[in-house]
Amino acid sequence: MVKEKGRTVIATNRKARHNYAIVDTYEAGIALLGTEVKSLREGKASLVDAFATVDDGEIWLRALHIAEYGNGSWTNHAPRRNRKLLMHRREIDNLIGKIRDGNLTLVPLSMYFNDGKVKVELALARGKQAHDKRQDIAQRTARREVEREMGRRIKGM
Repeated sequence: MVKEKGRTVIATNRKARHNYAIVDTYEAGIALLGTEVKSLREGKASLVDAFATVDDGEIWLRALHIAEYGNGSWTNHAPRRNRKLLMHRREIDNLIGKIRDGNLTLVPLSMYFNDGKVKVELALARGKQAHDKRQDIAQRTARREVEREMGRRIKGM
């Protein structure tokens, strides 16, 4: 787990920014069981295949993997169960409207502890085509080369 700006990051979805163009981000709480929170404190979570859906006016996080708690008993949780996200009604309605209007989806970017509560950073995102991904990689490489050359010139002075 990594600490940054008052929050302790549990897991990040690094491929999300590669596969999706991020339109907007939201913070949501998540309804968890006790053994899930204990497992998250040990850093045992994966957002790799996770996504969010809207069902009956509620937002659900699906395919999030939280490993079973090692010291848990028969009360342990199912690792890939659906989990309800907690947001204000106005935010949920706003998200539903944006998802219906455009070709957008909800993707979790990171999961973290904020003042002892587990939060999920959700992104309203549009899927990238293969040529968009190649273009992003080319831009990143060009930017890296420019920074490297600027560093050489400054050291040479």
